[in-house]
Amino acid sequence: MKKIFIVGSLNSDLVIHAPYMPVGGETLMGSDFATNNGGKGANQACACAKLGGDAYMCGCVGNDAFGMGLIDSLSSDGVHTDFIRKIDGVPTGVAVIVVTEGENRIILDSGANGCLTENDIDKMLEIATQGDIYLTQLENPIPVIGYGLKKAKEKGLFVVLNPAPANVEIKEYLQYVDLITPNETELEILGGKDGLCGSGIKTIITTLGSKGYEIWTQGEAKAYPCIKVDVVDTTAAGDTASGGLCAMLAKGKSIEDAIAFGSKAASIACSRHGAQKSVPTLDEVSNYKS
Repeated sequence: MKKIFIVGSLNSDLVIHAPYMPVGGETLMGSDFATNNGGKGANQACACAKLGGDAYMCGCVGNDAFGMGLIDSLSSDGVHTDFIRKIDGVPTGVAVIVVTEGENRIILDSGANGCLTENDIDKMLEIATQGDIYLTQLENPIPVIGYGLKKAKEKGLFVVLNPAPANVEIKEYLQYVDLITPNETELEILGGKDGLCGSGIKTIITTLGSKGYEIWTQGEAKAYPCIKVDVVDTTAAGDTASGGLCAMLAKGKSIEDAIAFGSKAASIACSRHGAQKSVPTLDEVSNYKS
């Protein structure tokens, strides 16, 4: 099985449920407040490990209780955490999440995530070998993420980019990406299928929410449905799909089979509250009956 290297953000998620989003000046009673471990990078690393992958996480946290909690949680889920750097004097990243009718709205403070450097990535990739999987997102400084894409490609890794949150500054680095996994909004911001394939990307998997996903490769697109569940919280659904995809790619599965597995895992995650704690295990996905 190939190793999976994840470069990305680590956040502490502060979550509250509300009947609707308040307007300016309005105070609204919420419920079910919780503090969860999150960050797109950490979520995807957690998903890779829980879904059967050999996952290595690279990122930065503050030298504080939130940061230590994130590292301990990932380690307990089976993620290799030696390449997570603790930063003095900078807080761990925080995401404030308001959940209304099963949909989430998120406000980020990047904190230590802004301290990620090229050297952090270099240290992790010292143990990478040709054919390993490289997975990253866009919650860290774009020049550093772009450097990582280029470095991973040069080392012969299979490079997967989850372009969230969408940022057009990543376009100059798309030439180093083998597989990209935008949602419909991110796809549009990055120029659509024509814009992405013009960058040299061979495969686009567009996630379509409750409608499933679409695979575009070699000029042909095919849509697939997802399994149906009672949705309670969509936090980390996309991250679960990306993690499941990479976990299966690392085992030699085809892209079609790998994303089908990732989509199934994401649907299960939507039926649970939280970010990392909503990610199902490999056995749970394999044995799930819809």
